[in-house]
Amino acid sequence: MPRSNRRIFFATLVSLAAATAFAGAAQAQPAWPAKPVKYVVPFSPGGVSDGVARLIAQHLGERLGQSVVVENKPGVSGIVGTQAVARSAPDGYTIMGGTITTHAVNPFFNKNLGYDPVTDFAPVAMVGTVSNALVVPSGSRFNSVQDILAELRAKPESLTYGTAGAGTSQHLSGQLFQSITGTHMRQITYKGGSQAMVDLVGGQIDMVFETVAAARPMIDAKKVKVLGVTSKAALASLPGVLPLAASGVPNFEMQSWQGVFAPAGTPAAVVDRLAKEIAAIVALPDVQGRLRNFGVEPDGRTADAFAAFQRAEITKWSKVIQQAGIQAE
Repeated sequence: MPRSNRRIFFATLVSLAAATAFAGAAQAQPAWPAKPVKYVVPFSPGGVSDGVARLIAQHLGERLGQSVVVENKPGVSGIVGTQAVARSAPDGYTIMGGTITTHAVNPFFNKNLGYDPVTDFAPVAMVGTVSNALVVPSGSRFNSVQDILAELRAKPESLTYGTAGAGTSQHLSGQLFQSITGTHMRQITYKGGSQAMVDLVGGQIDMVFETVAAARPMIDAKKVKVLGVTSKAALASLPGVLPLAASGVPNFEMQSWQGVFAPAGTPAAVVDRLAKEIAAIVALPDVQGRLRNFGVEPDGRTADAFAAFQRAEITKWSKVIQQAGIQAE
């Protein structure tokens, strides 16, 4: 065989061997999911995010044929756990429960966040929205939103509202209220919303924009009065209570939300599978009932729609926070 032909022959053999090895490696790659999936919750056990994650994880594991293990990584308004997920391998084996705090407003309160809520994540699905209620002590002299507005206009900064810290739904609700009405209140921060509610009942603060689920025990015990809700429409869980938008605070709408994210770069096929499964789970009647018990109104929009919603939320709250003169620390 001529030397030139031998070169071509051996080159062909090498190419065929490489192609065969590549095909074998591709076939050896196990289909996703081949092992348990970790579902990170960047908040403490027992809260709404934790309850939602455990509910979704149970059903998701059944549908995927693999365990979905919830892991709580709380700290610094959800930053600790969110950073951990942003740095995780984008292989479909780590997902997280994200909220308005972790994936929309944290950048406006922390200069050294350690992650970008848009570029470091792939939105998977939105589980639902969480509304707050404006509550005052049962013995408060305020019986309506108009009573509060009249007081604030006559005596700026005379009233206080409790929050669980910067960027929480209580804080954002208070900031939006002031932005729309042109009033000013004093924020009193606590380590958690439960302590704010204790001080509210005790008369140490004037009001709290608390999640409906968290405020429910105090509402049912008639220790607080509900003057309005932060959702655009009235809530079936609080019959007779008007939205703030219909009570003198035009265009007011503040809803926290619960969603699922994966690290950026997670294969599109995996994100698509997760999105479809989670949307199907959220549509189940028993799941919807349990979500509503957590104070979460089911949603279920998937990746593209959820991503668009997230971007709109970032734009909305950027304006509110800038108007309030809040600087990242």
